[in-house]
Amino acid sequence: MPEGDTVLQTARSLHHALADQVLTRSDLRVPRFATADLTGRTVLGVISRGKHLLTRFEGGLTLHSHLRMDGAWRIYDPDERWRGGPAHQIRAILANTAHTAVGYRLPVLELLRTADEETAVGHLGPDLLGPDWDAGTALRNLLADPARPLGEALLDQRNLAGIGNIYKAELCFLARATPWLPVGELPAATAALLVSTAHQLLEANRDRPVRITTTGARLRTATGRPSRAGRPSENLWVYGRSHRPCLRCGTPIRTAEQDGRPAYWCPGCQSGPTH
Repeated sequence: MPEGDTVLQTARSLHHALADQVLTRSDLRVPRFATADLTGRTVLGVISRGKHLLTRFEGGLTLHSHLRMDGAWRIYDPDERWRGGPAHQIRAILANTAHTAVGYRLPVLELLRTADEETAVGHLGPDLLGPDWDAGTALRNLLADPARPLGEALLDQRNLAGIGNIYKAELCFLARATPWLPVGELPAATAALLVSTAHQLLEANRDRPVRITTTGARLRTATGRPSRAGRPSENLWVYGRSHRPCLRCGTPIRTAEQDGRPAYWCPGCQSGPTH
């Protein structure tokens, strides 16, 4: 599932291609909205909200989409060959005279009144990359269920919006806690640091083509010491590095399933339950 920074970059690309332009083609290939036609409407803009995308049109309409695991929006020039997948995977086409945006494998696609956008995204916690970001609210949300495993709490978009499986793994590593540690067992200072680090990481990567968590901003670990940057070829501390040596201590990184997704951790650097 894309992280919040990836969804923000997708929103920017769609906004650049579609905003302030009149649609010359509109095709929503989902049964509920198959007869809806947005042709002739001007696209007012495209924004992200956590991992959700909101494309707004004149006349008070919004197209709400979510990528989840496999979805993608691709943008093409008028004569460019579409390469995002077979035709039967296309769920949406929005085109103007200069660009065509094609939505592939979108598991969520709905047309709603702009005034009703909160029905789609109102349940989300503070957006790590949005104007509504509030660290205090995010921290309270995260700690609301003290017995909940840290990894699950971080992925719950109702707590704070924008963290996916990659940032979950990296944040747990920087907090020196396994993803299964009950969130209520985090020291208060560590929990607050975790929230601020999450915001710092996504902000640092919002404009990068390649996500990096091991270099850049001088993040501090739960011990208060600056985190040591990895080798230039290593962009992530633990995610996707199963059986490879930890960049900090050399212990092989381990992986196990948590809530249906792989969880990565270093047994030498992170303490807490391992399942």
